[in-house]
Parts: sequence; structure tokens; C-alpha cells
Amino acid sequence: MVTIATFNEPAKARQLKRRFHDVGVKADVHNEAPLQQVAFMSRPQANAKVMVDDNDFEKAQGLMVEWEATDPDIAAALIRCPQCGSSNIEYPQMTRKFITPALVGVLCAMKIIPKEFYCQDCHFSWSNEEERTLGRLWHRFFPWL
Repeated sequence: MVTIATFNEPAKARQLKRRFHDVGVKADVHNEAPLQQVAFMSRPQANAKVMVDDNDFEKAQGLMVEWEATDPDIAAALIRCPQCGSSNIEYPQMTRKFITPALVGVLCAMKIIPKEFYCQDCHFSWSNEEERTLGRLWHRFFPWL
């Protein structure tokens, strides 16, 4: 399954899933809100992902272009990378596949490093809201992060 859309609100993701089912595209919603709330100590963002089968991706992509142009509700709620336009987004900007994210999650909660959105396709990171952090100091000592 491939991510076709990412939302902050699970209700918007379920609505899009129903639209895909209505036109015959198999879709599913993957909600990461509980993981974000507990493991990353953050308000869930970019947590509801609508996923489609690999075989239906091109058809779903065409439908998304059409629906975004005609339905402002979908276009306003959809999260896309400002650099490449992908909807394959992570928040916060770390992998969930190892113990290291727990340490980074604690540092984010302590506001030592900022939480950012991360595009898994082009690897671009950005912040949606200005959050006061010690990030400037952190990046001065660890510029590769």
C-alpha cells in the first residue's frame, strides 16, 4: 500500500477513503495519533494517512488532482510537502523503527530540538508553526542534525 494523502484529522481521511471506495479504488486509513501522543509527546499532526494499493495508485493520483481542484474541503485539509508536493509526510521528523526516536522525542518535548514535518520522498523538513526551542543552540553544536 502507498500513501496517497496525509491529514491532521482522521475524519477527513475517512471521508476521502469513502470517496475512493465509491469509485472502486481500495483504500485504507492508517492513524498514528496514539503513537504520536504517547511516544513523541506531541499533539498529533500528519497522523491520518490514506493508503491505496500499488496497482490503483495512478488512478487514485488522477482522482486526487480532480478532487483537490473541485473540493476545497479536501484541498484545505491535505498536508503536502512545500518542495515536491508529496503527501508522504512524517511528524515529527524521525523514524519510528528504532529506540533513538524515544530519545529524540524527549528532546522535542523538552523543546531542545524543534518538531518538524518531514517529507519521505524528497527529505525536506519544515515547521508549520513557530515554536520556541533551543534549536539554534542545538544546531550550532550539532550542524549535521
